[in-house]
Amino acid sequence: MNILYGVQATGNGHISRSREVLRHLKSKGHKVRVLLSGRDPALLWDMDVFQPFSALKGLTFFTFRGKVQYFKTARHLDLVQFYRDIGQFCAVGLDLVVTDFEPISARIARRNRIPSIGLGHQYAFHYDIPTAGANPVARFVMQKYAPADFPLGLHWHHFDQPILPPIVPTFDFAQNAPIDTKVLVYLPFENLEDVVSVCRRLSAYDFFIYHDLDRPEDRDHIHLRPYSRPGFLKDLKSCATVVSNAGFELTSEALQLGKKIIVKPLGGQMEQLSNASVLSVLKLGSVLDKLTPEEVETKLQSTAAAAVQYPDVAGMAADWIDRGKWDDTRDLCRLAWEQTRMKSV
Repeated sequence: MNILYGVQATGNGHISRSREVLRHLKSKGHKVRVLLSGRDPALLWDMDVFQPFSALKGLTFFTFRGKVQYFKTARHLDLVQFYRDIGQFCAVGLDLVVTDFEPISARIARRNRIPSIGLGHQYAFHYDIPTAGANPVARFVMQKYAPADFPLGLHWHHFDQPILPPIVPTFDFAQNAPIDTKVLVYLPFENLEDVVSVCRRLSAYDFFIYHDLDRPEDRDHIHLRPYSRPGFLKDLKSCATVVSNAGFELTSEALQLGKKIIVKPLGGQMEQLSNASVLSVLKLGSVLDKLTPEEVETKLQSTAAAAVQYPDVAGMAADWIDRGKWDDTRDLCRLAWEQTRMKSV
């Protein structure tokens, strides 16, 4: 098949899981064109498997100190360019569109009457799952931002719905024993100096903080790192604890590795508030209400590690796409959850 694969590039999680599905689809002989939106192409890295790809402006949410800024987001929407990109895209010869919550590719499919599959965490919210922080605007965005004919969601539990387990990258998870005092911090929506200020007062731990930086810097027990997938994975494997926003993909990787998980959900964002609630209810991690030294230290001392072994969901999803019976997900979801196991830590 000739496939257009849309990836919402504002979050690294969309890129990570799409990378795995793309590998499988290409290995089956499908011709895949990739469309990324929401990030400056100069800030994309490790993109070999995405070739050939195009990067468009798309739609981006603005944040400030851990909260979504809806009014600023609305002011900066370039809807003229958004619909121009949709209208000018040449969809001749496409058999299928797969979108990981990417809005341009979703609308290219609708405009050209091409069948579309939505594959990503956000599509789990199309079903009856636990949510938090819901409001009419948030529900509208979740349903209409990147609509698909066949939504296939991912989550940490099936909730008796046609939902898959997480897609975890197939990199080498082999690791030595984690370093008890090493903490990986990934809070890209928080102000960096706020994060550093909190970590500075907790000198019993070594904090490896990944943020939008030009170069690495070490300040005693604080280690600042620019975004780098190889470096990030190295620190992820060797740390004992991950402190992050309540995104889906990093948390799933941390669960696969058996790390302690502490999340601070992005304020005003239903997906992250819901993720944090589910993590707490399933006892897979703990939630920070405030980014203060006292609360972070309490969570570092009290949070227990959880570990889940996920199957090759990317390969299973690619097989399902290849078969072409996209309205039937029952066997796919059942088999994926049967192969999901809790691990001892």
